[in-house]
Amino acid sequence: MYSAETRRSFLGRSACGLGSVALASMVNPGMLLAAPHGVPGTLPLPQKAKRVIWLTMAGGPSQLELFDYKPKLAEMDGKPMPESFTKGQQLAQLQGQKLVCKGPMFRFQKYGKIRMELSELLPHLGGVADDICLVRSMTTDAINHDPAHMFMNTGAQIAGRPSMGAWVTYGLGSEAENLPGFVVLMSTGKGRTPQPIAARQWSSGFLPSRFQGVQLRSQGDPVLYLTSPAGVTRERQGADVQTVNKLNQQHARICDDPEIATRVAQYEMAFQMQASVPDLVDISGEGARTLELYGCTPGDGSFASNCLLARRLAERGTRFIQLYHRDWDHHSLLREELPLRAKEVDQACAALITDLKQRGLFEDTLIVFSGEFGRTPMAQGNKGPVGRDHHNKAMSMWLAGAGIRRGVTFGATDDLGYAAVEDVVTVHDLHATMLHQLGIRHDAFSFKFQGLDARLTGVEGARVIRKILA
Repeated sequence: MYSAETRRSFLGRSACGLGSVALASMVNPGMLLAAPHGVPGTLPLPQKAKRVIWLTMAGGPSQLELFDYKPKLAEMDGKPMPESFTKGQQLAQLQGQKLVCKGPMFRFQKYGKIRMELSELLPHLGGVADDICLVRSMTTDAINHDPAHMFMNTGAQIAGRPSMGAWVTYGLGSEAENLPGFVVLMSTGKGRTPQPIAARQWSSGFLPSRFQGVQLRSQGDPVLYLTSPAGVTRERQGADVQTVNKLNQQHARICDDPEIATRVAQYEMAFQMQASVPDLVDISGEGARTLELYGCTPGDGSFASNCLLARRLAERGTRFIQLYHRDWDHHSLLREELPLRAKEVDQACAALITDLKQRGLFEDTLIVFSGEFGRTPMAQGNKGPVGRDHHNKAMSMWLAGAGIRRGVTFGATDDLGYAAVEDVVTVHDLHATMLHQLGIRHDAFSFKFQGLDARLTGVEGARVIRKILA
């Protein structure tokens, strides 16, 4: 008998199929390698990076006190900022005010065989200077915190676009069998009240929602509502998950919602995480030497602990790991607060590099350290506890591992540190370079959205920064 199949029933049955694929991919992640170029199991470029650890200093650390020493700015301390630098330029909170130069507040030293010039506040990072690539010519389009984070994470200043972690897990899948492919960790400096970081910063945007980041909390329950109620065994919990998934699959047969596949997959992942996450976050078995290397204690919720968790996630196959450390927004009290923030991250960053090298993970792990923008060479505030304003024309960052040149200082700003002038790097250039190291051609990596081929790197002519590649 002839039976016409409606579009609704076809999509419903397809959704069930996707659910089965999603579940199968969690049992054996390698069988679902989503290749952006359409050739499963292969990549268009040599894959130097298998995973990314992105260290985000939320608030905008001052490059002029940490990474980019300017003798001329020191000479100009207290003098008017030359109008030739700032006329017609966008400023944040200093717009329309008298602009006065503020010299570097801390000394710089030369570190490593290559004599990399870094702040005296970063002695541990200086100890691994020969392993990092310092970029002094980074720029961004945004000048306020939330849009600047959006731009750095998604390549767009408005919400709704996928974060880079979502793009990467969509393109490459994950090697983690019982953990998310994209994990976010948050820590807070012991200073003033930091600004919040919204969950949209690790959103999947218009990509399937199973690629969004999963935040693991640094203290207390790592994931809320993941623990089974008292008296409920793992066997009983597993039976509940199976029953719920069967109901979802039945629902998928009669509707055309592709997110049902995600729901099935997420229930299964949550069940697996009940066993895997407690083991992951229990760093007490790492040993005294490792804890001393990072400068942390179990359960302290610090950036150092999160760096150690990042290494543990990398070992377990998580594809994209993003750490946020908050409280770098120093419009005032820069001299008083910056040493505290630097001390909270300096040892841990160096330890992460050292630990990954010892375990054979450094060569295929891409480490990125950045804020969302830089800081002005002009002072903000009057006499006393001065700071620096938001700035998008110049910022510094560093990269390490995964085919990045070691012991290199790249790019430069003008004499006062106001604007990048040599080998200028945009956010889209950074994204293109990261994708390149992951084996992905940024200009061929797209997702159809609203009739257009949307890309992480946009259409503005992003380039791979080949001069920093080994």
